[in-house]
Amino acid sequence: MRKLAPILVLLALSANPLAAQYDRRYEVGLFGAFTKYDNTFGLSNKLGGGVRFAYAVTPMIGLEVEALFQSPQDVGTAHLEPLIGGGSLVVNTLNASRMTVYLLGGYSRLDFGGTNPYRFTDGGVHGGAGVKMYMTSRVAFRFEARGIYTPQTSSTFSQHATHFVGSAGVAFFQSDSRQRPGDADGDRVADTDDACPDTPHGATVDKRGCPADADSDGVLNGIDACPDTPTGATVDARGCPHDQDGDKVLDGIDQCPDTPAGATVDAKGCPAAAAGPGDSDGDGVNDLLDKCPATPAGAKVDSDGCPIDSDHDGVWDGIDRCPDTPAGATVDANGCPSDSDGDKVFDGIDRCPDTVPGTPVDATGCPADSDKDGVPDSLDKCPNTPSGIQVDGNGCPIAHDTDGDGVVDSQDRCPNTPPGSRVDQFGCLLLFEPVTPAPPGAPPARPTLILQGVNFQTGRSVLTRESYAVLDQVAASLVANPQIRIEIAGYTDSTGGKMMNLRLSMGRAGAVQHYLARKGVSPLRMRARGFGASGYIAPNSTAEGRAKNRRVELHKLN
Repeated sequence: MRKLAPILVLLALSANPLAAQYDRRYEVGLFGAFTKYDNTFGLSNKLGGGVRFAYAVTPMIGLEVEALFQSPQDVGTAHLEPLIGGGSLVVNTLNASRMTVYLLGGYSRLDFGGTNPYRFTDGGVHGGAGVKMYMTSRVAFRFEARGIYTPQTSSTFSQHATHFVGSAGVAFFQSDSRQRPGDADGDRVADTDDACPDTPHGATVDKRGCPADADSDGVLNGIDACPDTPTGATVDARGCPHDQDGDKVLDGIDQCPDTPAGATVDAKGCPAAAAGPGDSDGDGVNDLLDKCPATPAGAKVDSDGCPIDSDHDGVWDGIDRCPDTPAGATVDANGCPSDSDGDKVFDGIDRCPDTVPGTPVDATGCPADSDKDGVPDSLDKCPNTPSGIQVDGNGCPIAHDTDGDGVVDSQDRCPNTPPGSRVDQFGCLLLFEPVTPAPPGAPPARPTLILQGVNFQTGRSVLTRESYAVLDQVAASLVANPQIRIEIAGYTDSTGGKMMNLRLSMGRAGAVQHYLARKGVSPLRMRARGFGASGYIAPNSTAEGRAKNRRVELHKLN
């Protein structure tokens, strides 16, 4: 390290301005990596490879994304092909002519595959540091180390995890072609001499670096594809004018932009008056072009001389005093609608034209029923009744028992209890039956529930998917009855060694405890114990008996 320090000092003293690093605006890289996973995941440390893309936002700050592909591995029956993706904010702490030292931090996404128990995806934050050693101005070797921390893992192995990744690779750079040292706007006039430093790319400039617009159309010389546009004509982004109606008078100069095809026009683009007939109906359209020569006085017309009725109420624009009448409303001779019952919904649209004054109405003019329960808001004493609930004459819900467990929905804390289940007063699964008092001198009997339907993968402590429905009902009942404390007891049959069975039973009890905790049951209310092959409830000499002995029980502690 002492030998390396003088080298770093020399590199720092020979550092180019930050703008030199900023000129390497885009970076594409290929790299190899070594990943050390958290020990609790039981995965081998692996080599892999990946790609990255980076963009320098400022001379010191950059953004990058990357993807790391791991070589496959097998863990037991699980086949994994891990993938790590991430996005980072990069801060360059040192920029030298031959080296850049940087820090980074950001977000990572880890995908472990599609085989249990590794069928999950984790998110986490990462941080690290690295160095780029430039071989040329466009190629560098890049070395980096980072740690990835997952505060809440989706796995069943632990609650959080930390992984480490080291990488080495090659980076390729390309500058922003618009950026020229000493010429910010790329007009070939040095910034120190440029009187117009913000000239658009491609515009021609004078010796002072300022652009011109010879035809005054707002598009600068050098960019303007039509540099001789007449004054006043509107142009597109290339500086070229349009002639929408094809009368050879350009838009912007044309005072009659909708002239019919074939009509003779004057210099302003308007139809020229013909010898003889003029404009008999005074609508501004020459009789030779007027398709509606008897337009009422005052009505607005289109380019064909025909009256316009924008709101389609039968009264022409220009005569219509209410030109924005909603479609369907009935109007008077002035084009204005009426509201006979005063509910602010116009006649013609109002489906309930005789509404009692003061009654709230909906958009159709009928008494409003906000919760759609069939009782108008003016009479509804429970105006927020959920959809589908039966109500009484006052609009209030009638007691209903959706899951048929004997507890009405308003008091049911577990509304989806399976049919036929025995429930407590809260409508939740009755976990523990009352026990008969023990005879004098005998130890008190503990209320016990055998979790029927809760199963595990063979020889492991991983719950099967079929177990989730049973445990969801148990969790709901425990949440609804916060005073109950339980012991989760795991048992095995007599097959296998004593210590192996003890560990397996403890692992299965712990898996149930962890699942219930994720569903909202406080860990302080639970304890997990493994009893191995002890406490069997059926003979171990038969397959049926051994199946009954492989079980998890809940014991009530209070």
